[in-house]
Amino acid sequence: MKIKCLIIDDEPLAINVIKNYLEQIEDYEVINTFSNAIEALNFLKTNLIDVIFLDINMPVLDGINFIKSVENPPLVIITTAYEEFALETYELDVLDYLVKPIEFPRFMKALNKINRRLENNKSFQDNSKDHPYIFVKIDKKKMKKIFLDEILVIESLKDYLKISTTSGKFIIHSTLSDFTDLLPARDFIRIHRSYTVAIDKIDAVEGNSIEIEGIRYVIGRSYIDEVKQRILNSSL
Repeated sequence: MKIKCLIIDDEPLAINVIKNYLEQIEDYEVINTFSNAIEALNFLKTNLIDVIFLDINMPVLDGINFIKSVENPPLVIITTAYEEFALETYELDVLDYLVKPIEFPRFMKALNKINRRLENNKSFQDNSKDHPYIFVKIDKKKMKKIFLDEILVIESLKDYLKISTTSGKFIIHSTLSDFTDLLPARDFIRIHRSYTVAIDKIDAVEGNSIEIEGIRYVIGRSYIDEVKQRILNSSL
């Protein structure tokens, strides 16, 4: 089954670029395009979409308020000429943020994120909504079920990850960026190039570090403002 896409942008040329890129990938299908976000909202009321490619700077209803207006929105990839909205859209659980002009290799990286997220969603069972989990491969033959609410810290070990949970530690073959993209952004945050942590497992914040179960983890300089803001918002 093809991945159904919607493109929303007030620039016809920008729509054509995304549309042409998607037409080169056989697993993707452009269901419709809109230059007006209000019309797109009405379309979503009666149509199921997997992914929206969304511009930010649009008249009447901008991209950020569009996302806020959609109940249970599909995956969203931002396509914009403005870099300064990246943090705000990240807090809305946007999957990726593409800055125009968008080169095809960078676009393909965004599609890979979509593929991983959709594949990961298949690992969550409908009957596990109260206790969601994910299966990870811990050796060549064994798949291990890990409950998301048991994850404490994910640590990068070059091409491998160490997942520390309340029930044990597991080593898997993945990058930290790829694995973090699979986790719900509202519950997990990357604090360093080597660490992603569960927000609700943070016991203390002091200076440029956080503490989880008695262990301190340094917050990277480029992450510190976002981390402290997310922690503050989560406590409200």
